[in-house]
Amino acid sequence: MSRNWHDLQSPATRASLYLRAVSKRGISADRLPDDGLRCFIPVQPGNLAAYRRLCHFTDDGRLPGTYPHIMAFTLQLQLMTAPGFPFPLLGLVHLHNRIEVLRPLGGIEGLRFAVYAHNLQPHAKGGTFDLVTEADDGIGLLWRETSRMLVRGLKLEGEAGEPADGEPEPLPEATRWYADSDIGRRYATVCGDYNPIHLSAASARLFGFPTAIAHGMWSKAMALAALRGHLPHSGYAFEVDFRKPVRLPSEVVLSASEQGPMGALRLDGHAGVLHMVGRWAPL
Repeated sequence: MSRNWHDLQSPATRASLYLRAVSKRGISADRLPDDGLRCFIPVQPGNLAAYRRLCHFTDDGRLPGTYPHIMAFTLQLQLMTAPGFPFPLLGLVHLHNRIEVLRPLGGIEGLRFAVYAHNLQPHAKGGTFDLVTEADDGIGLLWRETSRMLVRGLKLEGEAGEPADGEPEPLPEATRWYADSDIGRRYATVCGDYNPIHLSAASARLFGFPTAIAHGMWSKAMALAALRGHLPHSGYAFEVDFRKPVRLPSEVVLSASEQGPMGALRLDGHAGVLHMVGRWAPL
């Protein structure tokens, strides 16, 4: 497919993009645009340090595997709030996230990102598309992320695939942590994702949630940090499916396979609530 690339000097301000997001409420079309955005984004040392503290990554001289997602977040936001993008940002549900670390993430002062959306598919609750983000360090592709997003209420031709919602195998406990009631606000301060469902119980109730819920990418980052000894420095994929949201505040338990080239993980809450399942494998 031929993509219409737009090269930017810098992303738009988040404030302007959130104003766009609030103003778009309905689905305007049933196909994705061919547009993509590209932009060089420098590493901000203060933000990187805050991210490491918040998600419990050690400073080993390399970017955490999930940190390019934070760097590219505003560019992703700009793509999905563009006038030609057919789906409202508010209400999208993050179902799946896959990160590929192709080469070591050390010695990086900035990355050139490319962001686009494709692979629109029918789903039992509407439709899904993949938001793809790629990072290049000047030598070649270094990192890639694919986020599968659900558009509720979208009507597409074709049959929806079967959801992979089976109960995963039990695994030995690796660690557990407590998600404080303000973790959504603290993560938003670092990553820029100010979705109201994460900020407070009052704002979450406007969107049908009884309490605020943790960002899925915070839970994934916490899992990746906890399992850093299980993974190589590069040449791996780390992917998760988001199941039930983590309501704030609450304690969660991370279980995982033993250290090895391939493995599985799960994040559970109390009363048998399964929040996240995932796996890692070599590329």
